[in-house]
Amino acid sequence: MSSTLGITEELVSRLVAAQHPDLAHLPLRWVESGWDNAMFRLGDNLAVRLPRRGLAAGLIAHEQRWLPELAKDLPIPVPTPCRIGQPGPGYLWSWNVVPWLRGFTADDHEPHAGQAVPFARFLRALHSRLGANGAPKNAVRGVPLRQRAFVLEQRMQRLAGRTTLITPRIWRIWKEALAAPVEGAPTWLHGDLHPRNVVVDGGVISGIIDWGDITSGDCATDLASIWMLFGQPHVQCEALAAYGHILEATQYRAKGWAVLFGVILLDTGLNDNPRNTELGKRILPRVEKRI
Repeated sequence: MSSTLGITEELVSRLVAAQHPDLAHLPLRWVESGWDNAMFRLGDNLAVRLPRRGLAAGLIAHEQRWLPELAKDLPIPVPTPCRIGQPGPGYLWSWNVVPWLRGFTADDHEPHAGQAVPFARFLRALHSRLGANGAPKNAVRGVPLRQRAFVLEQRMQRLAGRTTLITPRIWRIWKEALAAPVEGAPTWLHGDLHPRNVVVDGGVISGIIDWGDITSGDCATDLASIWMLFGQPHVQCEALAAYGHILEATQYRAKGWAVLFGVILLDTGLNDNPRNTELGKRILPRVEKRI
């Protein structure tokens, strides 16, 4: 595939050659397109990431602004922009050249259980970073779960007629999360830390990608990823212990956010995205297990 909504290999080659001519000799090939961005590999060690729509252009700007500051404190690599591209003939928005992080996303290649502790330390490093008051605003990530409740419960009711995964226990976990108080100051958040945004190489987490939803808010938003990435309750416990100082209410909210991600992935997947379907089917039973 060489074209995604008008973003062709030829267009990207022209943009790179015009703005970063020292990279123009590197081979370029399309890799993947998501809802927001198209990804092209550039040589062996770089990638070009371009927004596919106006909303995504704003998310790319967040990465350009904040990742260079945050990356130095994080123990797992992130795709900090090493070159910034500008709009050019045939293309409207700013774009990034980023390091190529080797591996596969965790929906296809899950991390080994031994990665739970390093991953938890990554979360702690991110959430402990000072200066979250300057983070970009985000209407759906890091917010109190009650702000998401009406729409999510509509999804859950709809899914209950199509799948057996919306069980009474899932409803109970969700209601416990809604009732759990939010304590502590807002922290920096990745904001969209599901398995398709975690890169795994030989069982080792080799990168955390797609930082467009970076924001500040409830740390439980990111802690939900522990249930999304690790299936065994004792491994989840190891991750929570390594993160440290998690109150019971925070754990309830984290499981609620895991329900939210699982429901959204399952619902969107059953419409037209088989990869999301499989993720939803994986996540929701994990959340049900008792730690």
